Amino acid sequence: MMHVDLPPEIRLSDHADWRQLGDITAEAFAEDPFNLWLFGSGRALRPLFRIMARDIYLKQGFCHMHGNEAATMWATHEANLRFPPFSLLQLMAAQVIHGTKGSMRRGMAAGRAMEKHHPREPHIYLFTIGTRKAARGKGLGKAMMNPVLTAADKEGLPVYLENSNPANYGFYSAFGFKKIDEFSVLGESPPMTPMWRTPKTSP
Repeated sequence: MMHVDLPPEIRLSDHADWRQLGDITAEAFAEDPFNLWLFGSGRALRPLFRIMARDIYLKQGFCHMHGNEAATMWATHEANLRFPPFSLLQLMAAQVIHGTKGSMRRGMAAGRAMEKHHPREPHIYLFTIGTRKAARGKGLGKAMMNPVLTAADKEGLPVYLENSNPANYGFYSAFGFKKIDEFSVLGESPPMTPMWRTPKTSP
């Protein structure tokens, strides 16, 4: 795993944090247009992000938390980001309970589309970054982003993300991310915008 120097207020998450990671992320994405299209209800986001934190990003990637206010999930390009079979069954059950008709079909299609557009060259992948509603406007997004971007620059690695909310385009652009593509799932979803950040070199 890439070495990241974290400030005292931010810590590396461990496996016991999977519920909290999922809950912070679900609250952050509750009004995200792409995810609302996928599931039709914000209630489906908590089980989704909890399972992804527990079975994918805490095992295959690395996650950071700022208390109970902000969280990120990252991975390197070598990580296996596919759901284990039992996790997929749990996710399907959760969507039956909390999602709307067709949500599982849309979710599977979104996964295929994201995999198709995911770059193959070495990079760091930002899956999610988010804060609780009450913690917004405090600069936590910047604080959570900077340590990993600094580490990526030291390693000479680009960083990739998919922006699912046009309202966040300016935030990512301020860190040097540039739009490299745009796609719609099943020809009906809100646009998903892949963005790429080239590593910065010291002068």
